[in-house]
Amino acid sequence: MDPRALPPRLVIDPSLPPAISTELRSHPHILRMARSGRRMDTTHNPTVLFILPGFLLVLSILAGWPLLMTAGVGIGLIVLFRWMALDSTYRTTRRRLRLAQAHAEQYILPEELDYPCQMLLRRAQNAVEAILRSRVHHAGLIDTIDNQVSLPEEVWQIAQRLRRLSSMHAEQGKIIPRDLPPGMEDAFKPYTSALDAAWTSLTRRVRHLEKYAKQVLKADKVFHTHTRLEALAAKTPEYQELLADTVRDDLAHGHIRELADQAAHVRKLFEESILQARQTAGELLRAPMGPDDVSGRPAVRPPRA
Repeated sequence: MDPRALPPRLVIDPSLPPAISTELRSHPHILRMARSGRRMDTTHNPTVLFILPGFLLVLSILAGWPLLMTAGVGIGLIVLFRWMALDSTYRTTRRRLRLAQAHAEQYILPEELDYPCQMLLRRAQNAVEAILRSRVHHAGLIDTIDNQVSLPEEVWQIAQRLRRLSSMHAEQGKIIPRDLPPGMEDAFKPYTSALDAAWTSLTRRVRHLEKYAKQVLKADKVFHTHTRLEALAAKTPEYQELLADTVRDDLAHGHIRELADQAAHVRKLFEESILQARQTAGELLRAPMGPDDVSGRPAVRPPRA
């Protein structure tokens, strides 16, 4: 299955403190509870759990039955331990739900997007994941835009606009009639054009991310070859000595020159691939998204009546 066809992952505002972000990410079902408006049962009362063991104890005291008292104590202890476990779970869930409600605007669930927006967000997440997992990134060779900070922020910005676009698209589908009267199509066209412009802009943004990821993966492959060649280059004197001892002088000089030329060629390819990745990263952030619109550029405005 194409990984791009999988639903996107939960997106959390990267500006949140790591402890809060980890807590939210670890319990997506709590986030769904908060988003649906569900609340914890405030009538939670453990008293009813102790009615049976209490009744048995009172009955045993009145009747003088020690076995019944033992049974009542045993059941009471079981109920007590069970209540302590349930109460701890209840309080933990309530705390997490409050946290999710307090940060309701700082996470985006996959189901909040329509299918095309989900697929576009997944593509953005895949591109960023490929970049951050690359060896050239971990080696600090392409981090001219601070990938660890800028790329999660880029995904968050894209996800926010996709959520808004999904919502407006659904709203438009409810408002615009399926069968428009003749001559009325042009009246609704500016509204649909605005959403189309937003979609085009976001798609272009994701393609820039994917282009950056491709350049990074290309650099990664050359980097792998480069590191292997560097390991061999450290042994160049041994190869030169072998050639000098076993090959005629004119052939030895040619082979030694080939060793140096090949190393220089691979090094040049590596430097070029790193430069291309850095240039692509610069293009990606050259036109930052605006905070006030869906598409990152002025939307098409419908004409006034």
